[in-house]
Amino acid sequence: MRAAVLHTHGEPPTQAEHPDPVAGAGRSIVRVTAAPIVPLDLLCASGTSYFGAPALPYVPGVQGVGVVEESATVAPGTRVFFATSAGMAPGDGSLAERAAVPDGDLVALEPGADDAAVAAIGLSGVAGWMTLTLRARLQAGERVLVLGGGGAVGQVAIGAARVLGAGRVVAVVRSDASRARAVDAGAHEVVALSTDVDELTARLGGPYDVVIDPVFGVAATAASRVLAEGGRLVNLGGSSGDEAVFSSAVLRSKSASVLGYTNNALTAEQRQDALTAVLQHAAAGAIRVAHETVTLANVASAWERQAAGKTSGRLVLTLRGDR
Repeated sequence: MRAAVLHTHGEPPTQAEHPDPVAGAGRSIVRVTAAPIVPLDLLCASGTSYFGAPALPYVPGVQGVGVVEESATVAPGTRVFFATSAGMAPGDGSLAERAAVPDGDLVALEPGADDAAVAAIGLSGVAGWMTLTLRARLQAGERVLVLGGGGAVGQVAIGAARVLGAGRVVAVVRSDASRARAVDAGAHEVVALSTDVDELTARLGGPYDVVIDPVFGVAATAASRVLAEGGRLVNLGGSSGDEAVFSSAVLRSKSASVLGYTNNALTAEQRQDALTAVLQHAAAGAIRVAHETVTLANVASAWERQAAGKTSGRLVLTLRGDR
């Protein structure tokens, strides 16, 4: 089969012929139609992640969309979203014509958004939804601040906050392109990021009942200062750094909470329910993630663009059998 194969840690994968996956006990074969290139793919492929360096060669790709070809538990022809542990555990991932997927990581899809749109949302949709519902316990009318509002998780969190009844949703972004994506996702207001924490704090205004934070660093420090009484800051990433400074006096005076979140802590049922809810709203146009499609032949250049942050949205590899 054709696949994006990684031969050297830290280098882009390239299109190559690769052995077809084999179904086994508890594993189904999925013909892949669309698979996103996400930051976790690059981290794992770098060989420097805390998961350890994956054995080479391997096919990256931690999520995708496709059609079941062979399975003991799911009817062949079923359209599914799926997750893989490629790069985190031995085995190949989604950036290929076919993938072997644990049955518990298959989510049957209802008619609605096309495969590329579903792939673009994917696990970012689960994170954006569950940070608001499971961790922040968002209540109707509450004010929400979304850091990294132009990213995939940020776009989902903006749309999800709106459909969950937030009174006001403000996004923080670092570029004009990100601003446009945040506005399109439904933000009431967009604030430009500043590396000066005092300046950013002043720009944010507030107060906010909930902060969704996939970036950490200076933005998280500023956001913690504008939390409302009983406010909750939920962190799910550190794209701007692994450290932030929080004032004990500020947090205690507001009885505020700083909470961590990871999709890895979810059960398969929780992940399925969250993705199903997000995709229902996506089908209605209320949640969206800006994306562009690329072919397998162009996977190396797409990988480099993702690494450099030179994209107009999530990059989704499409596989339709064309060579």
